[in-house]
Amino acid sequence: MTEQRVYIRFPEAEDARELTEMYGRNRAFFEEHSPDISEEFYSEEYQRKRIAQYEEERAADARYDFLVIHRADRRIIGSVSLSFVVRGPLQSCMIGYSLDKDYNGKGYMTEAVKQVVRYAFEELKFHRITGEASPDNPGSIRVLENAGFHKEGIARLNVKIRGVWKDHQILAMINPADIS
Repeated sequence: MTEQRVYIRFPEAEDARELTEMYGRNRAFFEEHSPDISEEFYSEEYQRKRIAQYEEERAADARYDFLVIHRADRRIIGSVSLSFVVRGPLQSCMIGYSLDKDYNGKGYMTEAVKQVVRYAFEELKFHRITGEASPDNPGSIRVLENAGFHKEGIARLNVKIRGVWKDHQILAMINPADIS
């Protein structure tokens, strides 16, 4: 097996500055396919608050956020989240991610998504993970497909991006342990 070029870990308070810098460098790139983001998001104080909130949400089994770390230089190059956690008979969540534009198109996010999926299925015991991506963002769809997700359909006018309601491709993966 090929050695992983990235690894994932939970964010820590000390990461706020580096996260702020990464989001700032990639602002235009990320906002192209994301819902509106407040100006406050790009401050170190806001990132510090988000990290504290992530810890609370993880403790409450409500959301799980991970940083993507480039193994060679230990830089934060992205993030992956498991949100919309539903337990009970569904045992599901939604995956989302962002990657520094300088690392885009090299398979780093696919590696990170596979690691998060493994954690979600093996440690958190989710049955199903869904992901959504704009058809205008084929790279994001490719990440999910390369990580083993399968297309399920289109959610029409699903997310408001830059003031316009956009369709999103729905992809999903079922925990292999649950397939008979």
